Amino acid sequence: MQVAILAHEKFPDRAKTAVGVLRYGDYDVTAVLDRDRAGGRVAEHVPDVPDAPIVEGMADVEEADALLIGIAPIGGGFDESWRADVENALERGCDVISGLHYFLEDDPDFRRLAEANDCRLWDVRKPDEDLTVSRGIAGEVDAEVILTVGTDCSVGKMTVSLELQRAAEERGLDSAFIPTGQTGIMIDGWGNPIDRVVSDFTAGAVEEMIVEKGDEHDYLFVEGQGTIIHPAYSAVTCGILHGSMPDSLVLCHAAGREAIHGYEEFPIPPIETYVDLYEDLAAPVHETRVAAGALNTKEIYEEPAARDAVSEYADDLGVPATDPVRFDVDEILEGVL
Repeated sequence: MQVAILAHEKFPDRAKTAVGVLRYGDYDVTAVLDRDRAGGRVAEHVPDVPDAPIVEGMADVEEADALLIGIAPIGGGFDESWRADVENALERGCDVISGLHYFLEDDPDFRRLAEANDCRLWDVRKPDEDLTVSRGIAGEVDAEVILTVGTDCSVGKMTVSLELQRAAEERGLDSAFIPTGQTGIMIDGWGNPIDRVVSDFTAGAVEEMIVEKGDEHDYLFVEGQGTIIHPAYSAVTCGILHGSMPDSLVLCHAAGREAIHGYEEFPIPPIETYVDLYEDLAAPVHETRVAAGALNTKEIYEEPAARDAVSEYADDLGVPATDPVRFDVDEILEGVL
């Protein structure tokens, strides 16, 4: 499918959905929409993904089957400055894929245009209607379950899960990726958007996916969300931790991050304290361990300095660590296997 990705004023650093789809999605990306960077190329900003032009708006996109909203702002709201691009896409007969909490199919204008032009509005964050509470049975599946957890939001949990799963496949290991967020669902084509699920059903929604895939594969790599200390999103993190009943954890962190993003009055505690936080919280439901660490070093430009940061992070955790995008993922894969 040919897609254009909307990332106005956010590409690439604040458009993690856009970058995730570019790096891992099975799409032919024909353009990125960013009015601040129009006239440039994707490769000028993210060199390790397929290249595409950056354009002013949907009217400048030559070919596309769909428009994908590549931004996931805090709160998941819809910016009215995007409306013209969405309407243009629908008028051209393009589907629209959105991971916002604002459901496009509930917007009368978008729904009318979609119906008139035989388009699909795919609101990725709309959960299944038949979810229920956890039965506490995820730990009974045959697969080893590996969950990525974080020191904060936007530190690379989805990226680490996908890198580990792909590395496992390259070794000939039978594995699957378990998507729990909008970007992961867009990439893999299935999953439950855990941050939109009724609180009572959060663990059950994760458990449902573990049970569905757990006896078909030897390893499941579960996409984590948020962080257990987040003042807004910790409930999502806990639901995934208890619902997936993981056998091991990979602790993800962004180098240089000192406070919770968007909540800077809340400092990030010493890295080593997270090991006890996650393991102790998980233990009454299903014992687990932090088996590896992943450090996002994109803010460190010199490779020797990045390697030093990874080495220090591994020492803090007492387990193997790496930056799986910048360096080899095999060391932490060994740790979790």
